[in-house]
Amino acid sequence: MLTLAVKARDPKTSADALRESGIVPAVFYGAKEPSTSIAIDSRLLEKVWKEAGETTIVALEGVGEKKDALIHDVQRHPLTGNILHADFYVLEKGKKIEIAVPLEWIGQAPAEKAGHIVVKALHEIEIEVAPAELPHNLPVDLSKLENVGDHITASDIPLPPSAALITGPEEIVVSITAFEEEPEEIAPAAETVITTAKEEGEEAPAEDAPEKKESDAAEK
Repeated sequence: MLTLAVKARDPKTSADALRESGIVPAVFYGAKEPSTSIAIDSRLLEKVWKEAGETTIVALEGVGEKKDALIHDVQRHPLTGNILHADFYVLEKGKKIEIAVPLEWIGQAPAEKAGHIVVKALHEIEIEVAPAELPHNLPVDLSKLENVGDHITASDIPLPPSAALITGPEEIVVSITAFEEEPEEIAPAAETVITTAKEEGEEAPAEDAPEKKESDAAEK
C-alpha cells in the first residue's frame, strides 16, 4: 500500500502562498469522516498520483490516525500542469466501495492480425469490491478474439473474489468487425452537348440578304 505524509493546513496561509512554497492544498472526507483541510508536499503528491491514480488505496499519515483513502480528484494548472488541489475520499473500514476500474488490454487479437478491426466499446467497468482487493486495473485478453463477430462482455472479465459487477453483464466491452475497403468513386462521364445552328426561339442568320438586293436591282 502506498503511504503519503500530510499535514494539517494552517487556515491563515492562503492557497497561493502554499503553492509558491511547493505545497499543495488538499482535503480529505468520507461517509463518516468530516471534511478536513490538509497540505502535501507537491513532489510527493505527484509521485503517489502517478502510481496510484484513482483506483489504488493511499494511506494518509500525519493528521490523527492513519486513514485509507482514494484520490478522488486532482486539479491541474492548465498551462504548467502542476497540481493545484487534490481531494481524498476516506474509506469506511469493513465496507465495500463502488468504483469504476480501468481496463487493461492484453495481447493481440488474431482477427486483428488477419486485417479486421478491434472495436473497444468500454474502457472501464464499475464494480463493488472490498478495499483490500481493489484492483488498479482489470486485464482483458484480446487473444480470444479470432473471428469477425467475436466479442467480450463485462461478465467475461475476471474480478477479485469479493467483487460484484455493477456494469450490465451483457454490455460488450470489445468486439471484432470486418474490414471492408470503400469502393473508389467513379467520376461521372462528361456530358457532350451538341447545339444546332438554329435553336428554338432564335432567328436564322440572314445569309440570303445579298442575293435579294441583286434581284431587286435587276427588276429596276
